Amino acid sequence: MTRPLLAAAASLGASLTLAGCANFAPADTRPPLPVAPAFDPELRPDGSVVAAQLSYREWFVDPRLERLIATALASNRDLVAATARIEQARAQYRIEDSRLLPTIVADASGTRTRQPLTGATLAGQVAEEDQAAVPDAITFNTFQVGVGISSFEIDFWGRIANLRDAARARYLATIAAQRAFYLSLIADVATTYYQIVESQEQITLAEATAESRREALRIERVRLENGVTSALPYRQAETLLTQAEQQVASERLTLAQLRNRLGVLVGGRVPEDLPAGLQLTEQADTRQLAAGLPSELLLVRPDIVQAEELLRAARADIGAARAAFFPSISLTGRAGLTSDDLGDLFGDDGFGWTFGPSISLPIFDGGARNAQLDFARAVEREEVANYDRTVQTAFREVADALAGRRWLAEQIETLERAVAAQERIARIAQLRYREGVADYLEVLDAERNLFIAQQQLLATRRAWLQNRATLFVALGGGFDQAP
Repeated sequence: MTRPLLAAAASLGASLTLAGCANFAPADTRPPLPVAPAFDPELRPDGSVVAAQLSYREWFVDPRLERLIATALASNRDLVAATARIEQARAQYRIEDSRLLPTIVADASGTRTRQPLTGATLAGQVAEEDQAAVPDAITFNTFQVGVGISSFEIDFWGRIANLRDAARARYLATIAAQRAFYLSLIADVATTYYQIVESQEQITLAEATAESRREALRIERVRLENGVTSALPYRQAETLLTQAEQQVASERLTLAQLRNRLGVLVGGRVPEDLPAGLQLTEQADTRQLAAGLPSELLLVRPDIVQAEELLRAARADIGAARAAFFPSISLTGRAGLTSDDLGDLFGDDGFGWTFGPSISLPIFDGGARNAQLDFARAVEREEVANYDRTVQTAFREVADALAGRRWLAEQIETLERAVAAQERIARIAQLRYREGVADYLEVLDAERNLFIAQQQLLATRRAWLQNRATLFVALGGGFDQAP
């Protein structure tokens, strides 16, 4: 019994050795870098901090923001869906990988057959005087047990291997896609949080301004009632107050909308036990991120890794489409035992085996294989374009953030000086008005300009913090641990 089994195993081993001898997929080479080899040196006095080596916990200094990001990463529904897509792609890869090995099935069966004996049958086999002693039917027993291989395709041309490689690349692409969403979620939460902090400070500014103008309106009413001034200054002070009150209402609406957006990002309700947050001016950090080179983004940006894996999958699909033009070789085999008696089933006498290849050669299919190959090649060209676009987008995001790091900082310095100057102008205008040297229109303009400058300063501080978060994520930073 062992010799036939060894012969079958040897034949199968030789066939499997031939598998994968050919691979028709295009060479897996990374496309040339479609951007400049370096960022603008004017925009990058590089720091010593490497973003890709930091988690978000090490970069963001606000404990409230850190807690919100952690909540979002644990509960965001889109991130949960991205994780589920990883499981789907992993299962698909395992399915394709399993096709490289034969499926071996064990089976056992037993049959019992009763065949009636008719009179005509008896007449030809038994003498007439003995027919009365013969039973009216005969029972046959058949028992079988064995193992077999059903239509196992030998991957001589690499078709199945390429399909496996394509599935693996798409699986890795889903992992990269999840990591890309992981980073974008960090950026979205940070951006929304900074907008909330700014909106709260804008409300505080508008309420303080409204309170100050409310007191100014009271003074103007007293002056009007005592005949010291006309109705015009009073109405102008009233206009200033309504502007501040309108700004309070507008900022409260913005704040409510931002809180709703934050709730979606964190996956539901915002936790109520959040630690106290920091003001915009307290969020500043002297650490500078090292920009590095555009070529380094290829390794740390998950969206670029995703595009590269999808390109690799497209090339593997081309290899599978090319292999479809060649003969398909399959193996079938079975080894087992057969006996009429269950007790003798596992003896040597009942052993038997079959083993043999089959070949399928494509002759005419109406152009389906050519069309499939053309489709695979077109997909590869698309993925090359997508890869180039992804690299260019990553380069632009980093370059924009580097520009923002420099010019937004300069804007903040300028606006701080502008606010200080407007505060002095407003005080002088009030003194001139009270002394009768100037009319209230001068006070109106000074107060309005001061309020606008203060609002612009808050907005620019928020933009600088958002740009800081964007640069951190654009450079591949933010992973607390591998998701």
